[in-house]
Amino acid sequence: MTTPWGELELSRFPEDPRERLRAWDASDAYLLRHLAERENSLTGTVVVVGDRWGALVTALAAHGPTQITDSFLAQEATRANLARAGVEPGAVRLLTTQDAPPERIDVLLVRVPKSLALLEDQLLRLAPAVHEDTVVVGTGMVKEIHTSTLALFERILGPTRTSLAEQKARLVYCTPDPSRARPENPWPYRYALPEAVGPASGHAVVNHAGVFCADRLDIGTRFFLTHLPDTRGDRRVVDLGCGNGVVGTSVALANHEAEVLFVDESFQAMASAEATYKANGVPGHAEFRVGDGLAGVASGSADLVLNNPPFHSHQATTDSTAWRMFSGARRVLRPGGELWVIGNRHLGYHVKLRRLFGNSEVVAGDPKFVVLRAVKK
Repeated sequence: MTTPWGELELSRFPEDPRERLRAWDASDAYLLRHLAERENSLTGTVVVVGDRWGALVTALAAHGPTQITDSFLAQEATRANLARAGVEPGAVRLLTTQDAPPERIDVLLVRVPKSLALLEDQLLRLAPAVHEDTVVVGTGMVKEIHTSTLALFERILGPTRTSLAEQKARLVYCTPDPSRARPENPWPYRYALPEAVGPASGHAVVNHAGVFCADRLDIGTRFFLTHLPDTRGDRRVVDLGCGNGVVGTSVALANHEAEVLFVDESFQAMASAEATYKANGVPGHAEFRVGDGLAGVASGSADLVLNNPPFHSHQATTDSTAWRMFSGARRVLRPGGELWVIGNRHLGYHVKLRRLFGNSEVVAGDPKFVVLRAVKK
């Protein structure tokens, strides 16, 4: 990546030589060019929110920025990219969206997220640290910045306008007005599950901002909940890519002997899963792990893996995440252990499962979704 301060070699995490997606895009480059023209404004506490793979904080490392991210993978990519650029450990402060933000922010740079709810939550959390002289600049691709995006900046922080587009990217300029009344933060959001969705029917679900379908039960998960396997007995079950944890919590409600491991790369999702589990007073044992899929989980340690894999990485459609999840599931399952997957029918997950496991069968299906089962031999 060419920046006003030199060339950077950047990669996503986990690194894959076959990966063709870059670790930055035109909106990152546009923001850096804008900042270079006004470098005297990069003083005080610089906070970068939503830096997807660490491109922004790596380029700005000389200014000692703080990165705030919801993504474990983004945080690990940032560490690797900083090390590759020769940045001293500790020069950049790495925080998650669940950590307490800095008490004062002099420069706030926001990579606009896909989730408007996550943007709302983060702006509301950061607003008390913003003052009238804070430089606030957002960035994103044109397709990511909408009228609702600008309205959110304006409602929470102050008057907002946009730049002209360059290479299909746009900047957001916001002038903070600390005197304006701010709305209360509506996150986390809580609702009760509808009836007829298995053991979890009527139970509470807690969602932090940015979690998939945070304000309702999505139809894919609803279908999965009505077709979960029998988990009776002392079994170790993994809710892989757990989101708000409703699937793993449903297993725990049905079988108090089960040990459930909740896994997700999103810090917001893991906070939601833990809150959902605790809200329902399940007496069983649970573990909550933020990480890269099943990396770090012992091989042959699980009896059942339940998975609803994502097929997007930000705006890009990709099956690499699903492939890593399926491969990791095969490794951690004991012989005879099972992987159950819910997915859109058109994604053809059965092909990947047959390649990895040597078998795949349809447990249930409708015109849109299919539940697949693969057994480790």
